[in-house]
Amino acid sequence: MKESQSLTNNLLREVDVLSNRLRNIKQSYKITENKALKGRLFTENKNIFKRVNEIHKIAELLNKNNEKINFSNLLFEITKRTLNENKFESNLFFL
Repeated sequence: MKESQSLTNNLLREVDVLSNRLRNIKQSYKITENKALKGRLFTENKNIFKRVNEIHKIAELLNKNNEKINFSNLLFEITKRTLNENKFESNLFFL
């Protein structure tokens, strides 16, 4: 499979934005007392996590190349770290 650097760059940017949004959601969730807002934040977090997971699967397919350093490797690593960070901190929602 040939790698499209433009597609990979767009996915990298998207993951960066989504990662930042996940961090903001967690921070907002911790400080708010509004139950409706907490519900919306929880739903948004779930949807964003789902999208990052989709991008991670795409990164796995792109990462099948034998090249050591390329954009798809970077995308794969960033999505993996974002997913791991979200799993590790997901307990924040159940405090």
